[in-house]
Amino acid sequence: MLLIFNFLPVFGKIYQLNSPDGKINVNIKIDRQITWSVFYENKPVILPGIISLIIDDQQVLGDQPKVISAKQTTIKQEIHPVVPTKFKTITDYCNELTLQFKGKYTLVFRAYDDGVAYRFITDIPKQIKVYGEETYFAFPDKSIVYFPEEKSFISHYERLYRITEIDSIARDQFCSLPALISTEDGIKVLVTEADLYDYPNMFLFGTGSHALIAGFPKVPLEIKPGRYADRDMIITKEADYIATTDGCRSFPWRVFFITDDDRKLVESTLVFKLSRPLALEETEWIRPGKVAWDWWNAWNIYGVDFRAGINTETYKYYIDFASKYCIEYIILDEGWSNTTDLFDIIPDINLQEIILYGKEKNVGVILWTLWKPLDDNLDQALDQFAEWGAKGIKVDFMQLADQDMVNFYERIAREAAKRKLIVDFHGAFKPSGLRRAYPNVLTYEGVKGLENSKWSDLITPGHDVTLPFTRMVAGPMDYTPGAMVNAMKNNFHPFFTRPMSQGTRCHQIAMYVVYESPLQMLADNPSNYLKEHECTDFIAKIPVTWDDTKVLNAKVGEYIVIARKKENTWYIGAMTDWEAREFELVFDFLEEGIYDIEIMEDGINADRYASDYKKITGEITRDNQMKIKLAKGGGWAAVISRKTGR
Repeated sequence: MLLIFNFLPVFGKIYQLNSPDGKINVNIKIDRQITWSVFYENKPVILPGIISLIIDDQQVLGDQPKVISAKQTTIKQEIHPVVPTKFKTITDYCNELTLQFKGKYTLVFRAYDDGVAYRFITDIPKQIKVYGEETYFAFPDKSIVYFPEEKSFISHYERLYRITEIDSIARDQFCSLPALISTEDGIKVLVTEADLYDYPNMFLFGTGSHALIAGFPKVPLEIKPGRYADRDMIITKEADYIATTDGCRSFPWRVFFITDDDRKLVESTLVFKLSRPLALEETEWIRPGKVAWDWWNAWNIYGVDFRAGINTETYKYYIDFASKYCIEYIILDEGWSNTTDLFDIIPDINLQEIILYGKEKNVGVILWTLWKPLDDNLDQALDQFAEWGAKGIKVDFMQLADQDMVNFYERIAREAAKRKLIVDFHGAFKPSGLRRAYPNVLTYEGVKGLENSKWSDLITPGHDVTLPFTRMVAGPMDYTPGAMVNAMKNNFHPFFTRPMSQGTRCHQIAMYVVYESPLQMLADNPSNYLKEHECTDFIAKIPVTWDDTKVLNAKVGEYIVIARKKENTWYIGAMTDWEAREFELVFDFLEEGIYDIEIMEDGINADRYASDYKKITGEITRDNQMKIKLAKGGGWAAVISRKTGR
């Protein structure tokens, strides 16, 4: 839904809100409409723009507003995530301004040291229809945007980031979230949303000027099957509204990460802090971990005495591999059953035998499913999966982002938790905080990840080092790293059944430290991993949840060097684009003592033969410095563990 805006005169009452450190200043102006603007260190980063919500009978909440109370408070509390992807303990510290208006609605603003957010709250004791939001996000002239452009609201939300000046985005062009803006002053503003429930996803449309405006998918009234009838959809009729919802509710936070330091984008936890608290009473059963994945490598194992494919013998081989390296799960991806009948298992699969074999080896089994057949038989299907002994579900091909689909995600999270099943949302929109309430939701796709290398050359090292500052800021991403066949761009080619990656072997290894996903895939086939034992053993040591995170060096789209801690061990991952780089590492984040360090670095010939790497071991202390070299498209990774008794 697109809306046209009028600019306002300069009179009216202004409320001010500052971040705890005073660097971010928010001005909210109440006049004939509500407008807001944001400054970072006295520099404008979000120019004055309208905020309003359109509900029943085209009533505009925010038109001719009358403030009946204004309250400013400070929030400071600690949050302990069940599944920590950055920090074991998160400090939620902000200043909050609550403006209550005549007409039974409220606007809440929050200012953090690393960003701002606002949301509507309504207190209307009936069901209401929402027709849209007037949201006009204007940025300084010459700002550029990393724009994950969409062609339709029906999408897998796997986009490259088009980098362009905002005023080049036409009115009919739009993107999914998150979108990253960079001002001429070098200040970054990343736009996304949090606490999204019973409401559609927000998208951003161009205006042909230096502003972006919000648009939303409407409620679909009629849907028919598309080209692939079991998974594709065509909306043939839709409502003129975007949601029908309870009139007494809070609406999603509109979230803006703001920083002049690219490192802080990766360290921020704003989406998590702004989302609903834990909804589950029991969480001890939730087991993050790695997964031996089948689909990317096309079940293409070798050196075995049975026919490889979607069959019991192949999956037992995957389980043996997973058990050898203490990998927690395997996935039975598409093919184990009829796609439209989850109880119609193919003859070559003995599911009970596979699950029992995995249980004996301490390897859980996750089952893939299309979303619609699952939803049509939800209780029966989840009960059956749990009875079979499956540990989780991978739900795929949702493609929609409207209110009904948002409700589907929560329904799956809730009902899966009742059966103690973990969830991987594939073919999904971006995370928006659901995992805080339902930590059994371990990861989302919604990213243009490694699987695209099977059919395209778009997954480049430059793309790889853009994702930590864009898509990953919203939450965990199922990029599916781990390619053991690696290539420079001049000898890369897509190969569906024997895929490879662009960039070096160590570029792939470093992803296990850099990329956040509490359910992290090993995408290549077990035969390749067994042949490359040294690399596989190193990957297997890297955790999927973290107690602490420190970004040591970073620049959007060019490079990242990150250190993460789990218990008493530190892990470092470094990645670069197609430019070779050197970095000077300082280890002052370590405590006193002597540490063993195990390093995987690009080999001397990695720029010619991308799979070339070198393993180094040694000792360091917090006083050491180290120069590291990354080949073009390269990477570097290290495990740093305290010496026993030292």
